[in-house]
Amino acid sequence: MKRDEFSGFFGVLVATVGSAVGLGNLWRFPYLVGQNGGAAFILVYLAFVLIICLPIAVSEFIIGRRTRANTVKAFQILAPRTPWSAIGVVGVIAAFSILAFYTVVGGWTMDYLFRSIIHLFSKPDISSLESQFTTMVTSPVRPIVWTVVFVLFSAFIVMCGIKKGIEKYSRIMMPFLFLMVVILMVRSLTLPGAEKGIAFLVEPDFSKINTSVILAALGQAFFSLSLGMGCLITYGSYIPNKENLTRVSFSTAMSDTLFAMLAGLAIMPAVFAFGISPQEGPGLVFIVLPRIFAQIPLGNYFAVMFFVILLIAAVTSVISLLEVVTAYVTERLKVKRKYAVGVIALLVTVCASFSSLSQGVLSDVKIFGKTIFDFFDYLSANILLPLGGLFIVLFVGWYMKKALVYDEFTNQGTLKGTLFRAYYFIIRYVAPVAIAIVFLDLILR
Repeated sequence: MKRDEFSGFFGVLVATVGSAVGLGNLWRFPYLVGQNGGAAFILVYLAFVLIICLPIAVSEFIIGRRTRANTVKAFQILAPRTPWSAIGVVGVIAAFSILAFYTVVGGWTMDYLFRSIIHLFSKPDISSLESQFTTMVTSPVRPIVWTVVFVLFSAFIVMCGIKKGIEKYSRIMMPFLFLMVVILMVRSLTLPGAEKGIAFLVEPDFSKINTSVILAALGQAFFSLSLGMGCLITYGSYIPNKENLTRVSFSTAMSDTLFAMLAGLAIMPAVFAFGISPQEGPGLVFIVLPRIFAQIPLGNYFAVMFFVILLIAAVTSVISLLEVVTAYVTERLKVKRKYAVGVIALLVTVCASFSSLSQGVLSDVKIFGKTIFDFFDYLSANILLPLGGLFIVLFVGWYMKKALVYDEFTNQGTLKGTLFRAYYFIIRYVAPVAIAIVFLDLILR
């Protein structure tokens, strides 16, 4: 049976950009930019994306396409009868851990989209909106219902396969996502006082650049591109041999960064126009922005648009994570895709339900001093992702035969491979040190 794959460059691009673009682009990136030196932070971030993260992305694509296998089997093929396959296991566990809490936030997004449609955000006072958000997340039933709906919708796309599912729906959702962000950005930029928000994002303040800012930029660049969680290895296994992996990686990184900047220009000018602090985290999305939408002309329509944007960003990220686990289960257990997705969706829903309940009735249940929701978040972001990324670059740079890496990098010698020496040097020497520093910073905080 022929393994499914993407139809071509655009199909690969929309799928990988969909994996990279997520909820963090819509509030975390603009916040980090403003807090850490504006345009100065962006320059540091872009430097890390181009110098370190791009080579890592290429490495993951190389592993996936070379083996045409799931993230665990890929290492078993390249390094048979060695412990290296544990890297793939880390990727699968990381993907599942993220799904266990990320789908809950996806459910919140669906809830808020529904409430925007039926005009429930008519009261602009912050106390009312805070009360609505707290009531929603602590409810033992409502968020779980929406989480189930969100998981079923995402699972349906993955169940349809690579070309007829992930690629097909990404082709629809990603251009629509960018179009709506641009429309929302134009509306935000036309608000009185919006220039303060623009200055917040684009005026450099190099005096704020220090070690912690540099680490923040590297961490954001690393996590924004879905590195270390098995997504790019899995998607790489579906990339046709004719596609230039460096081109795919570069296009994905630049598209992800462009979306983050557009999202910042869509959100921060509006936040500043109403004299609100941008340092709100999730509250910026679910409390502050509904307050803003309630006070501007046609605000309800823009609220609906914003939560559609948020939902699409969440779905495209979740389907890539689901595919990591699905590819492993279907190829390891030799079961049909629809059965594997069904079982995985059920397990994710169970774990996500506990994560949701930990915001309310199970808030006293702690795992290593953290709620269930926070535990899955910490386990994936602070331990599994940097650990997976570190071992991937060590594997490609020090274990995998250089000739095999070069062969895949140049599409079996059909490309010149001009950048190969620089790429290989970074993978062997620069990337391991950079990831190790971020990893230590995360676990020692």
